[in-house]
Amino acid sequence: MTETKFRHSVLNIRILIIMICLGIRYSIFEFYEKMLNYFDLRKGVLFILDGQPHEVLEFQQIIKAQDATVIRTKVKNLLTGKIVDRTFHKGDSFEETESETAKVKFIYANRGKYMFCRADDPSERFELAEEKIGGGAKFLVPGTILDGVVYEDRVISVTLPIKAQLKVKEAAPGVKGNRSQSGTKAVVLETGATIQAPLFVEQGDILEINTETGEYSKRV
Repeated sequence: MTETKFRHSVLNIRILIIMICLGIRYSIFEFYEKMLNYFDLRKGVLFILDGQPHEVLEFQQIIKAQDATVIRTKVKNLLTGKIVDRTFHKGDSFEETESETAKVKFIYANRGKYMFCRADDPSERFELAEEKIGGGAKFLVPGTILDGVVYEDRVISVTLPIKAQLKVKEAAPGVKGNRSQSGTKAVVLETGATIQAPLFVEQGDILEINTETGEYSKRV
């Protein structure tokens, strides 16, 4: 090997070492960029807890003695649907969930199982149990387009709209007159869900429902 070729080889090796070092540093930087601290866990944030993806449903900051701050949360396991209360402290850190969103369409429900398909590919169907969707599942109407959470190439959860407009399927005769009359009655919606609604509500009315609380909002 000539002296020139030797120098070129040494130079290439040095460049390779520098590139590897820079690559490692960049990877470490990327890793820490994706980490969340305890104060990042606001409502709707997705993060990894105990090795599984979770969503923050509720967030509350509590200041204790000696200015110690803790965060009380209600989190949902996106793989099992289980909801638990968890408390986190300063110094706790979490990996951000590497997930995507995709438009999905609700098809039908049967015995607590909800069938969906990709909005852009009806042949790609998948099933979610009611506990994974939450109590708002009973307000889903076939054909509704939702945002699905894609994790490791599969849809593991869907996000329901906070408000849903549904037709009253069954209701006792309405009470005419003053809309502000107090009192409620049970009505059955087009999805089969039963809610409490004002006495003036009649069969065929369109009601706006809060899917998070399951409560009547207004008559449309």
